[in-house]
Amino acid sequence: GLHIPVNPFFEWYLYDVRQKSHLEEANVPSQDQLQTKIQVSVQFRLEKDRAPMILKETGQAADVLKVHIVPKLRSLLREQGKAIKRAEDFFLEETQQNMQTSLLEGLRDYLTTKGVNVGAVLIRDISLPPFIIKAIESKKEREQEVEKQKAELERFSTEQQQKVALAKAESEAATEQAAKMMVLADAQAYEIEKINTAIGSNPSYVKLQALEALKAISKNPASKIYFMNGDSPSPLPLMNIGINK
Repeated sequence: GLHIPVNPFFEWYLYDVRQKSHLEEANVPSQDQLQTKIQVSVQFRLEKDRAPMILKETGQAADVLKVHIVPKLRSLLREQGKAIKRAEDFFLEETQQNMQTSLLEGLRDYLTTKGVNVGAVLIRDISLPPFIIKAIESKKEREQEVEKQKAELERFSTEQQQKVALAKAESEAATEQAAKMMVLADAQAYEIEKINTAIGSNPSYVKLQALEALKAISKNPASKIYFMNGDSPSPLPLMNIGINK
């Protein structure tokens, strides 16, 4: 049959258009001139329809990473660092979210025309200078100690408030009890006053009391009754108790 000869000078270039992930690590300076090591992963894939353009303008798949993705990513990271005042601010969740968003948008704007589709940019790790880490740990320890002292002060304050409330309740109870005793004393004084008035103005009251006393004494067989003056119109009984012959 007919055989078409293969051009021995013809080259084949293979491009894997499946999604790839590249991990990049860079030292990023902040406004305080400190270097923070940041590890970032970029998820991307090559657009198959633009493979000829990639080959013509850039080269093979490995060249895309070396020529476009890595340099642009490092450049964007340095630009992001210029907006960070202090190195420790890289640990803030808001800072990391803003960085990821800015890096993703920056890479997409740049790489779309290069035949690269960027799916995501994720910050994997952040490593501050050792002395900054130590300073942060010391700061956290101080904050924890302050919180501990604050909690102890609040507990002491609560206990004191409870003691004051208890003392107030006891004082109010004592005042109420004293008021009751005062009312009772006033009632007893009033009763004594009335009795004295009755005795002074009515001799019959004395006789009545004498009869009541005699009635009570008569119930005790050991009691002996004497009269101070039998001729007295109001003889008062005297009781001699406990004399055994």
